[in-house]
Amino acid sequence: MSGPQCCENPPTLSSSSGVGSVLEFGGLKTYVSGSSNSKYAILLVSDIFGYEAPNLRKLADKVAAVGYYVVVPDFLYGDPYNPETTEKPLSIWLQSHGVDKGFEDAKQVVAALKDKGISAIGAAGFCWGAKVVVQLAKSDDIQAAVLLHPSFVTVDDIKEVKAPIAILGAEIDKMSPPELIKQFEEILSSKPEVDNFVKIYPGVAHGWTVRYDVEDKKAVESAEEAHRDMLEWFTKHVK
Repeated sequence: MSGPQCCENPPTLSSSSGVGSVLEFGGLKTYVSGSSNSKYAILLVSDIFGYEAPNLRKLADKVAAVGYYVVVPDFLYGDPYNPETTEKPLSIWLQSHGVDKGFEDAKQVVAALKDKGISAIGAAGFCWGAKVVVQLAKSDDIQAAVLLHPSFVTVDDIKEVKAPIAILGAEIDKMSPPELIKQFEEILSSKPEVDNFVKIYPGVAHGWTVRYDVEDKKAVESAEEAHRDMLEWFTKHVK
C-alpha cells in the first residue's frame, strides 16, 4: 500500500520557513500561525515529510490569515521520512511512525486547543496525516475534517465518520485511486447526517496540494484550487 508515489517530489525542509513560530503545544514541537486570541483553530497533519515542509507552512499561514489559529505539530518527532536514507526504506520508517501514535498525539493537541479556549476545531490531513484526521473525524473531537490525497484510509474508516468531511483526491493516485475515492463518496451519500464534499482533481498526482513546484504555474494553480476548497469547508463548519 505504501508505494513510491508517497515519496515523490520530497520537499526541501526548512526549520525557518513560514511567518509563524515554533513552540511546544500539546506536548509536541509545533509550528503555530495566526492570532492566539482566535476562538477557531485548524490542525494540519503533515505527510511523511513532516512539519518543516515550506509549502505546508505557507498553507498554514494562508489559513491563519483568514482568522484561524493554526497548529502544525511535529507528529514525526524530528524524524521525517528521507528517501535518501537507504537503510531505512519507507516500510521500515512506517514501523516507528504509525498513524495510531499520530492519532493519540493528535487527541492531545485537540485537548490542548480546547484548554486554550478554542470553541471549534477543523483538521486537515495530507497523505499519512489523512489517516490521523479520519480517526479524529470518528469522534466529536473536531467540527470538520478534510482529507487531501489520503493514504491508508479505508472504506471502514469512512463508514465510522461522524464529523462533516471533505475528501480531495487526485486523478493520478495509486494510494487512493479515483475508484476508491468514489467508494468513499458512495458511503458518505448513504449517511445523510454527515455533511460531505468529495472531489477528484483532474491531471494531478498524489501529494499535489503540498508537494508542488512553486515555479510551475499550473501546479500552483491546482494546489491553490484545493486550498480554496479546503478553506471553504472550514468556513462552512468551523464556527
